[in-house]
Amino acid sequence: MPPDLKIKEQVYKDPRPAETFDRFHARTRTHRPEWPYEVVRVITVWLAVTAFRARGFGAENVPNGPLILAPNHASFLDHFFAGGFIRRHVQFMAKSQMFGKGFMSWVFTHGGVFPVRRGHQDAEAFTTAFTILDRGGAIGMYVEGGRSRNGLVGESAKPGIGRLALQSGAAVVPVAILGSHQVRNWKRLRFPRIIVRYGKPIRFERVSEPTREQQQACADEILRRIRELHQELERAGSHAAAAARASVRAERSGSRVS
Repeated sequence: MPPDLKIKEQVYKDPRPAETFDRFHARTRTHRPEWPYEVVRVITVWLAVTAFRARGFGAENVPNGPLILAPNHASFLDHFFAGGFIRRHVQFMAKSQMFGKGFMSWVFTHGGVFPVRRGHQDAEAFTTAFTILDRGGAIGMYVEGGRSRNGLVGESAKPGIGRLALQSGAAVVPVAILGSHQVRNWKRLRFPRIIVRYGKPIRFERVSEPTREQQQACADEILRRIRELHQELERAGSHAAAAARASVRAERSGSRVS
């Protein structure tokens, strides 16, 4: 079997000044996702289901109210895989290189996506995220930061998601996406099957001013939950969908008993 296509090296620092992104943050703070969100959702879910035979399991684990959706990250399509099987409008924090003067920047912003300035301490991104959570919205944030190159869940977590979870008190739903690191092979007409598994929500005790250690511990726990879900799917191999379905049924049974 030929090797997977290589993806471009990621640019880890955006040299543009912070003021470049003020207008994107301003719109996201004052507007909820608009019609481009649903248009993009319809198109990408159709693509995911038909081309990649994508299936989602455990969507009932995603609650209403302030929410942080935390998927693993191996593909530029993970935004759509993670948000495609739930009713919530998920507003993702995306790398600032995706924002500029082009049409796609307009689509991102009107669809609820907002920038985080790569390679910098970006207070504005967190202000926008807290604004969304304060109004009961849903944030999408990758615990690992950048994309995995081999499809495995990363070994370390970024503390930012811990800060969001602790200061906001929002529910956190870990999400495992299996197979998305091979999506780039579509150029070879190879379409991997994608499985999305939503785990049970985690609720951390609210801390108004969490220390760096508390933020990291929270992020580590979220990543651990994601890894457990992902490993469960990996072990099932070609039967990952059946395993995910059975796991969700077991969760439901456990909930009824308790």
